[in-house]
Amino acid sequence: MSHEVETMAWAGEKPWHGLGVEVDPNLTPLEMQEAAKLNWTVSKRPSYTLDAPEWSEDVGIIQAENTFHIVRDSDNRILSHCGRDYIPIQNSDIFKFFKRFTEAGHMTMETAGSLKDGGEIWGLAKISEDFELVGGDQIKGYLLIDQPHIVGRSMTIKVTPVRVVCNNTMTMALRQDGTASFRMPHVREFGDEVIEAAEEALGLSAEQMTKFKEAATLLSNKKAKHSEVLDYVGEIYQPIMIAEYRNEQRLREEGKALGIQEPLKDKLNKFPSLVVDAMEYSPGANLKSAKGTWWGALNAVTYVEDHLRESQNEGNALHSSWFGAAANRKGKALELALKRAA
Repeated sequence: MSHEVETMAWAGEKPWHGLGVEVDPNLTPLEMQEAAKLNWTVSKRPSYTLDAPEWSEDVGIIQAENTFHIVRDSDNRILSHCGRDYIPIQNSDIFKFFKRFTEAGHMTMETAGSLKDGGEIWGLAKISEDFELVGGDQIKGYLLIDQPHIVGRSMTIKVTPVRVVCNNTMTMALRQDGTASFRMPHVREFGDEVIEAAEEALGLSAEQMTKFKEAATLLSNKKAKHSEVLDYVGEIYQPIMIAEYRNEQRLREEGKALGIQEPLKDKLNKFPSLVVDAMEYSPGANLKSAKGTWWGALNAVTYVEDHLRESQNEGNALHSSWFGAAANRKGKALELALKRAA
């Protein structure tokens, strides 16, 4: 198992990343928390420093002003540093949020886990809003919560569609403000008021999945020419490849990079080739909804991001797909596909 994934439990079908341990599919949220070994707490503790240089003969220890640590209480591991206004959110708060809806029959728990030595906690629940495109292309809906114990990161709750045939995790950006999520910085208590605000912001799942169904249906009915797909992929990846190339050049000038640098033209050609191949050969590519359509182009990009794009390890790929750079690229891919299909 990847060092990036500390603990994880899952129910139902084995996740695409292959990580974690299987558990009973009927677990309650609190039982899932325990199965994923997330039944620990965090606390904000003062930070201390020396009151003189360490070589001084008279050295004491004083509390650092407005500097604290976020500490896992079970093993006293420091997860991050923070300021005076930071309010920790406990792992149990996530699962109490899920409990509110599982008890009402609106969702069931599927997976939960810890990344980055406890620095990031997530929970994923299956919601009831599924749909199917022409040709039997099934999309299931999930609610994903990301709770980082890391300063500068907000807790995030978002609706996440998953295409069944290839386990592509789609990223939605369908609201007028460009988001399909609720974010809360660690300066408020995670109480009923915040939960109600999260429900309202998300339209809890039904509205978001309805909008995504409309978008997917539009894309599946619009043909995409080969030249258009190449332009589309270039618009997504070219800025990234150029930035990576320039960064490697800078590192070489500073003497920090070894080996042969990949030519820029090869970098720029890599992802169009991967995406075009994915449009032809990835799981579900021959379904009527995807073959030669903008839905197929979007899913080719998503398939590359979730399954083919080089990553340091499975844990990094999981984090990137759900919360990081890959999620952002998939959101951009959806926006661009909708613009081109309009």
